[in-house]
Amino acid sequence: MSDLARSFAKTKLTSLPPEAPLAEEEREDDSSSASSMSSVGTIRPSSSHKPANRVSWADFFSQELYLEQKTEKDHAKYHVYYTPPASLKLPLLVLHHGAGSSGLSFGLFARDFRKLMPDTGILCLEARDHGSVVWRNDTGDIDTDLSIDTLSQDMADMIHLTQAKLGWADLPEMMLVGHSLGGAVVTNTAKKGLLGNKVLGYAVLDVVEGSAMDALKSMQSYLATRPSVFPTLADAIDWHIRSRTLRNIESARASVPPLLLQTSTGKWIWRTDLSKTEAYWEDWFGGMSSKFLNARGAKLLLLAGTDRLDKELMIGQMQGKFQLQVLPAAGHFIQEDLPEKTAEIIVEFLKRNDRSALVLPPKVSDLLAQGKKV
Repeated sequence: MSDLARSFAKTKLTSLPPEAPLAEEEREDDSSSASSMSSVGTIRPSSSHKPANRVSWADFFSQELYLEQKTEKDHAKYHVYYTPPASLKLPLLVLHHGAGSSGLSFGLFARDFRKLMPDTGILCLEARDHGSVVWRNDTGDIDTDLSIDTLSQDMADMIHLTQAKLGWADLPEMMLVGHSLGGAVVTNTAKKGLLGNKVLGYAVLDVVEGSAMDALKSMQSYLATRPSVFPTLADAIDWHIRSRTLRNIESARASVPPLLLQTSTGKWIWRTDLSKTEAYWEDWFGGMSSKFLNARGAKLLLLAGTDRLDKELMIGQMQGKFQLQVLPAAGHFIQEDLPEKTAEIIVEFLKRNDRSALVLPPKVSDLLAQGKKV
């Protein structure tokens, strides 16, 4: 919710007439909220400006995987994107998107990251109710439990299911990267130790506890200002650019279409109803700063502005407990607005903490066994 903090702390929303109510056939998923919460205002798309057609996940990742898991409680069908590494001895980059977003918000970032580190694998996850689906066994209803512990367990499950599907003998070492809500998920996953000693570190993109919690009071008002329906995907992409929710048209063409569902009338509504997630907002971000500072692993906080730092993180940063990078030219969706620069920062962070790159000196006993003088 740091996205809301940014919008409400710095920008007065534009007041526009409310959207016309949807016809009943246009309410297929009862969604009326938005894909993100970083817009600087509500701006209606113009028919005179239409961006080019959408692009495919295959432009950024090698494989699209569906991972099924059945337990006594539920039946899950997880959706992930994957690009294999040159060797499983190399670290795996694991990406988690923010609330209302999708895995393809990391599309351009993944492409630019692979240009810099072509041998490193990438696993990009999609949360339940955001591309992945979980059904309750007792009722068959879709389980929309989006509590932070549930999302963290989903993350660990997706990684283990990928391991099983691809036949890995063991989990590789991993660097976790999460944007907004995804940052809270990777932090909680690391703090709970759900991936054991396989986590080299974690990077959190543009979210901190303080500004996120401050924004919660205005969340529903903010969501109510967002368009509830778009005539076409081009209009949705255009709105994201004109409203400055996203600042990179190439990324918008990839990341916006998965956020929407087409109704029987041909119009487009939001896949994820963020207004219905209100019960989880404090759960997502409460205590995040402490978790971030105290979980095991290297830590990177990448922000669009230093104003986002809360007191606990300011103290931790002065004590050198984590690396801080600021990209003031970006909006909330840092990895979309500046994918190449974000990739450069993550590459350097990974290289500094990659244990597989360490070359240890030979043991004295081994040198003596080889007849060498020491």
